[in-house]
Amino acid sequence: MSQNQTPETNTEDGIQETFLSHLFELRDRLIKSFVALLIVFIGLVYWAPDIFHLFAKPLLDALPNGGRMIVTDVTGSFFVPMKVTLLVAFLGALPYIMYQLWSFIAPGLYSHERKLVIPIVTSSYILFISGMAFAYFLVFPTVFSFMAHYNAPLGADMATDIDKYLSFAMTTFLAFGLTFEVPVVVVVLVKLGMIRTKKLKEIRPYVIVGAFIIAAVVTPPDVLSQLLLAVPLCVLYELGVFVARFYEAPLDPADETTDDK
Repeated sequence: MSQNQTPETNTEDGIQETFLSHLFELRDRLIKSFVALLIVFIGLVYWAPDIFHLFAKPLLDALPNGGRMIVTDVTGSFFVPMKVTLLVAFLGALPYIMYQLWSFIAPGLYSHERKLVIPIVTSSYILFISGMAFAYFLVFPTVFSFMAHYNAPLGADMATDIDKYLSFAMTTFLAFGLTFEVPVVVVVLVKLGMIRTKKLKEIRPYVIVGAFIIAAVVTPPDVLSQLLLAVPLCVLYELGVFVARFYEAPLDPADETTDDK
């Protein structure tokens, strides 16, 4: 060791090298994820019009005779199908992207945490896709049919801009996708010891009220769509509480006495 180097200097250099190595690894994994997304997108871009037609099918089926979708933006007929195709490509590449994320964080986890991450990541992906499917196959046809029948007595032509439909659909997909993540969130909180299932049961009335408030904020201003979000949210919360019982650590007798007081 040279006279100019001290143990503190070597420690700082080691920390800096470790940080840079992690930063470079993160960069490489982000590039791999982007390349995977780009490959899937390029593979689907030829069918972009067909993908958009399938994406818009719930609304098209609900439109009355003479109803149609319109384009009010000059570039909307090109960019909207591209955005929808990019969304589908992202969902297709998401397992690989999540694998890259898992490979990056895995070395810093304990063995028991690694065993927990894979089921959480897998169930999160499946539940998010299930939430989007629930919105597409049940919520969209129900809401659009309701709106079409409500619009008929007005004598007005129903014509929806494709860009506004995309914004509505993306918001709804995100809302229902996140809603279906509730069981995973509940299980993780209980597994980490941040809350007990007993407490989750006690706050059930507040959760129900919160579910209807969230549904009123993120869904269209009609009772039907709010119910279609709030009711599954409550059911999924109960499912999460039920599953969390199998992951809950036993309560120490001292802690149990304290809780009873």
